[in-house]
Amino acid sequence: MTRKTFDFVVIGAGVFGAWTARELLRCGHSVLLLDAYGPAHSRASSGGESRIIRLGYGRDELYTRWSMRSLDMWKALADCVGQTLFHPTGMLWLSGKEDSYVRQTQQTLETVGVAHQQLSVSELEDKYPQISSTDIKWALWEPDSGVLMARQSVQALVADSIRQGLDYRLASVVPPATSARLDHVTTRAGEKIFAGTFIFACGAWLPKLFPELLAQRIFPTRQEVFFFAPPPGDDAFTSPSMPAWFHHPALVYGVPDLESRGFKISVDKHGPRFDPETGERFPSADGLAIARKYVTQRFPKLRDAPLSESRVCQYENTSNGDFVIDRHPEMVNVVIAGGGSGHGFKHGPAVGEYITHLLAGSGAAEPRFALAGKLTTRMRNVF
Repeated sequence: MTRKTFDFVVIGAGVFGAWTARELLRCGHSVLLLDAYGPAHSRASSGGESRIIRLGYGRDELYTRWSMRSLDMWKALADCVGQTLFHPTGMLWLSGKEDSYVRQTQQTLETVGVAHQQLSVSELEDKYPQISSTDIKWALWEPDSGVLMARQSVQALVADSIRQGLDYRLASVVPPATSARLDHVTTRAGEKIFAGTFIFACGAWLPKLFPELLAQRIFPTRQEVFFFAPPPGDDAFTSPSMPAWFHHPALVYGVPDLESRGFKISVDKHGPRFDPETGERFPSADGLAIARKYVTQRFPKLRDAPLSESRVCQYENTSNGDFVIDRHPEMVNVVIAGGGSGHGFKHGPAVGEYITHLLAGSGAAEPRFALAGKLTTRMRNVF
């Protein structure tokens, strides 16, 4: 029997892996995508209902440009599959007096030509009367940003890629033994899968597959998300009345009520360390109390809103928030792609393009994504 060898095997059908497989397939390669639980499954960092796609990143022009490129590709995917994957809610930045980050965001949007508008407190109150302006000095409005339907988008992407010739399997791989070149991966069912190049894009599971290399460089953390039910018959918390928003000084963000799931809110501060495989996914009383306190202060009409849903997911943080996209230092045909650090979902299309160009030799490596630059202590610089 002739042994089949793929050009590329991608391990992990989250947003990074699914878009990488898509772009490699588009270039004519034979590609196999593997995932232990399924595309954007409930324990994946790419799972869940929604993700904000914003173009602003402080003074960080690299991620702004990647967001711009990715937004175009997400919209093209939505057109291709005929599904509503992107909601153009706009993005509202709430800024305090000493908030230099939002001011830097405004300057970068101006530099790269992204539509935006500065709002005074009175303009904010007029445009969004359901938002309390307490402690807010001004706001920044991105009209072209919005919200991606996370799980739905990744699953639509994988399904459409399969229709276009992608091989996909539900399979869990065992940690590979270090060698100069990886010949194959072995599944927990005992199957050997051969390829020319292997791309590991399995998020918070990366430290489990490469413990010596990544256990002290990728930090999975527990993150809690809450959905509050808006008042009956009141559209103030649905789009277009309510945008996606981020209060940067408080590190709190939210998404309007989409698909009648509730008004989403989460604290963007990194939680405690978390095992994505075995961690219990019940929200904490303290986390709920913090979210409810903020909602009460910022959105007075939701003061007594019942909790309609909650979710525990995880970030997989690098030391500073930059992605890890690099070759394994010992195995020449192995690529590591991860470290989404809580902001990576929106960039999936750009990540897929970047990896494809890198492997084809047609793109330059970005030093910020190098594994060598990832430290063992966390000093977050990317928000």
